[in-house]
Amino acid sequence: MLSAGIVGLPNVGKSTLFNAVTRTHKAPAENYPFCTIDPNVGVVSVPDPRLEKIAAISHSKKIVPTAIQFVDIAGLVKGASAGEGLGNQFLHHIREVDAIVQVVRCFENSEVHHVSGTIDPIRDIEVINTKLALADLASLQKRRDRLHKPLHAGDKTAKIENVIVEKLLTHLDAGKPAITAELTPEEKAIARGFFLLTSKPTIFACNVSEFALVAISKGDSSNPAARYVDLVQEYARYHFATEAIVISAQIESELVDLSEQEALEYLCGLGVEDTGVHAL
Repeated sequence: MLSAGIVGLPNVGKSTLFNAVTRTHKAPAENYPFCTIDPNVGVVSVPDPRLEKIAAISHSKKIVPTAIQFVDIAGLVKGASAGEGLGNQFLHHIREVDAIVQVVRCFENSEVHHVSGTIDPIRDIEVINTKLALADLASLQKRRDRLHKPLHAGDKTAKIENVIVEKLLTHLDAGKPAITAELTPEEKAIARGFFLLTSKPTIFACNVSEFALVAISKGDSSNPAARYVDLVQEYARYHFATEAIVISAQIESELVDLSEQEALEYLCGLGVEDTGVHAL
């Protein structure tokens, strides 16, 4: 089963998004850092209309949709890459998942404290990415040190692995994630065994307010959140060759206890077709 870790700085909406995706109230979502310490885990079925067509052709009596396990990981903090405080736990939990959903705060709210005091989505993203990259650099440097003896002994496998390690170190030193490194299919297969954090597929989730989501849905680019979203989407494309979606975790959390019909009526009343969770 594919697992996706929900990560981000404290107070960006990770636990609220987790509750929305899993349609539970399992994760506490409070207005203070570290209300989540141990990760919350939930399994979500992913509807796929193609399954119904396949079932009709094959006359299958039972349809089993794909499931994804979401893990709500506590917020990363300064020093996490060095294992300070709860840093080792954070990095360990991220290492265990297959993909990363990085929640980025794109909403202004004086009542919800930001650990840095101001809203700056790109700064926040780079705090997370730097910590993951530093952990990967340390891991690769240790691997390179271990290759020293077999390299001098003329070990062919060690030579191949060392070439990959050097490529990845150069790539990471340039501020780029391992997932975008130019490796051959054979090199990628070997690199998968390195279990690098920045080699995991990543999606950025721009968490906006209810008002901002409505404005963005209507194409209103004058809303401050729209500018934040544009910045994150550009960053995601340029640095990760990936996507950034727009969500309103707060709206989704309000839909958790509603029936599907009630949720649709609520969204229609706001003029919103989708809050982003389905896209995620």
